Amino acid sequence: MAQQKKQWVAIIMMFLLFAMIAFVTNLCNPMAVITKNQFHISNFQAQLGNTANFIAYLVMGIPSGLLLKKIGYKNTALLAIAIGFVGVFLEYVSGWDSVQSFWVYLLGAFIAGFCMCMLNTVVNPMLNTLGGGGNKGNQLIQFGGACNSFAATIVTILVGALVGDTAKASISDANPALFIALGVFALVFVVLALAKIPEPATNVVKSEGNTTTGAFKYRHFNLGILAIFLYLGVEVGLPTYVLQYLSTPTNAATPGFGMDAGIAATIAGVYWLLMLVGRLVGGAIGGKVSSRTQVSFLASVVIVFVLIGMFAPTGVHVPIIGFEGSSGTLTTAKVPVGILFLVLGGLCTSVMWGGIFNMAVEGLGKYTAIASGIFMTMVFGCAVMMFIQASVADATDYITSFWVVVFCAAYILFYALIGSRVNKRA
Repeated sequence: MAQQKKQWVAIIMMFLLFAMIAFVTNLCNPMAVITKNQFHISNFQAQLGNTANFIAYLVMGIPSGLLLKKIGYKNTALLAIAIGFVGVFLEYVSGWDSVQSFWVYLLGAFIAGFCMCMLNTVVNPMLNTLGGGGNKGNQLIQFGGACNSFAATIVTILVGALVGDTAKASISDANPALFIALGVFALVFVVLALAKIPEPATNVVKSEGNTTTGAFKYRHFNLGILAIFLYLGVEVGLPTYVLQYLSTPTNAATPGFGMDAGIAATIAGVYWLLMLVGRLVGGAIGGKVSSRTQVSFLASVVIVFVLIGMFAPTGVHVPIIGFEGSSGTLTTAKVPVGILFLVLGGLCTSVMWGGIFNMAVEGLGKYTAIASGIFMTMVFGCAVMMFIQASVADATDYITSFWVVVFCAAYILFYALIGSRVNKRA
């Protein structure tokens, strides 16, 4: 009974950390709208905050896996939280009247990215281990992902409401959200430091090979890390460019829909809310339905949704309720029907992260800890895919840029159907 209680404490703490990851990471999307106005930069430059945040995964992924083995899961998480506090504080400082520096903001986003990478390296394998691996491990990861999506929904809507008129947006408008992030970091650091968290056994046997490179002998793992690289292009690409399109003025260099930032953020927030719903459903059925089945089905559906979103008539509008940041009131607005299908993509991306991770580490045994670090390194794919989609948007338009999302989803479908099958000989 005591051991079972300890496990539930560990699970709850991992859920809280999962929520923190989303809150800080998803600050980058509305902050891109803010920095674009405050520093008068292009779509590509505005996405450099996202780029800096996710390139940190490239730098810190493997070291995070090594830290797990050296100082343990709990201490790695505590170190990550301290680093994250510094990163978010620098983002806050970048908006000071005496500073006003886009480069300070980018530095803060980069340092915050170190934190997110380290926390991801902790929570995914720990939840998978606490669930016993397999379908049960995937089930816990999906429930953790639901906490992640809830935090993403809150921060997207909150910052959009705070900004209001994008033409007058500044970093100081987002200060309440930054203060919340700093407060959550401080609170969770204290709680986690006092909590007793059981450490998953690493089961390292030196005579069985190099645990740093051993994971690469598994074909399904190699294809899996590419899948997670491209997955970020789907998960982040959809809400980011829905938000950019809706909130960008119609007379901008890359024309948008010209909607109030608060309403646009509410719509983007619905995407993350749908991810929450999808992850709750995925968690509920995860003990019976395999990751392969879930991911292959939803990858197919998201491709269909994005194609409908791109080719649906722009003159056909649907009503939606949003929060108008400039007036602080609820209002009804109309958006192109295609945007609705792009937002519905949140239902599909919901279980992909946990499902891909679960399939990629299947059968890795003692290599799981370092594999998690390698896996996190590939999250920098978000930086690459956001750069590519931003470049396509600048060269064409926002809607055309969603071809990048279609390509990424097509590979994920291939991985779920074929690439994820474990090579028994390995």
